[in-house]
Amino acid sequence: MTTAKDTAPDEGNNAMGAACALTAILCFSFVDLGIKLLSESYALHQVVFLRSLVSLAVFLLIIMPLSGGWSVLRTRRPGAHLLRGAFIVSANVCLFLGLAALPIADAVAIFFISPLAIAVMSVVFLGETVGPRRWAAIVLGLIGVLLIVQPGTSAFQTASLLPAIAALLYGAMHMVTRKVRTTESATTMTFYVILTFLISSAIIGVMIGDGRYAGGPHPALEFLLRTWGPVARADMWIILMLGVAGVMGSWLISQAYRLSEAALVAPFEYIAMPISIFWGVAFFGTWPLLNAWAGIILIIGSGLYMIWRESVVGAEKPKSRYRR
Repeated sequence: MTTAKDTAPDEGNNAMGAACALTAILCFSFVDLGIKLLSESYALHQVVFLRSLVSLAVFLLIIMPLSGGWSVLRTRRPGAHLLRGAFIVSANVCLFLGLAALPIADAVAIFFISPLAIAVMSVVFLGETVGPRRWAAIVLGLIGVLLIVQPGTSAFQTASLLPAIAALLYGAMHMVTRKVRTTESATTMTFYVILTFLISSAIIGVMIGDGRYAGGPHPALEFLLRTWGPVARADMWIILMLGVAGVMGSWLISQAYRLSEAALVAPFEYIAMPISIFWGVAFFGTWPLLNAWAGIILIIGSGLYMIWRESVVGAEKPKSRYRR
């Protein structure tokens, strides 16, 4: 018989995991807002470099001491960290460039095809099985993307492909994570992602930070190619927010998935959607258009169904044979 005493720890972990997930999503929404606010004045690689410096400081001063000290920097899989870092850096660059050119709600909604991309990649690369109902959810999610992107019409913007590419790269990052999570801690993975951001943005800054290729008409390309310049005092607070929110969000979402079941944590990620709509209205005066609302509903609905169905399938399989 299971007593209240027996179930209390799990319930406590679930509550703590939910709190970590909610706080992480709020952190990530602040990152999206900050990037959008800075995209008209600074180069993306400059923003990422400065943000990474702040993130590294927060990691070394707060997260690392709470996670075991310098020992968390040791790794058995440096190549896997490099590959994982390359995927997440590329995903962020594509998403941030999309944020520069698109309404914030549209970019975030398109990016939320990532659970669908992860499901497809798990079949191709990990040999997992996806049933007909989950394939139907994937198709509905893709229809939602098409409703927002509107290919073949005058409303189509090539920049709308960037969050979709970001979702694919994010899915690829998760494939690597599934391969290394048995030997590498979430804290270790967080550190090497920060390091990859710092090094890659510095290299790009050295190569094109003088603005030699700047001056194009497209906002996403201009955000990528703009010259480095002095940062206004008011904008330094935004960069500080980006650094703190980015590293804390990454660490908290890892803790959420460690403490609680994925089926409990994953739906919290979709809270980012109404938050992004609020940011769009409050800061930029943009409401999603009717077609975007329809696409958002399909993407969120299909994503939540995928999460629910994943939990059902996982519960039906014998634990001795089921590995994720």
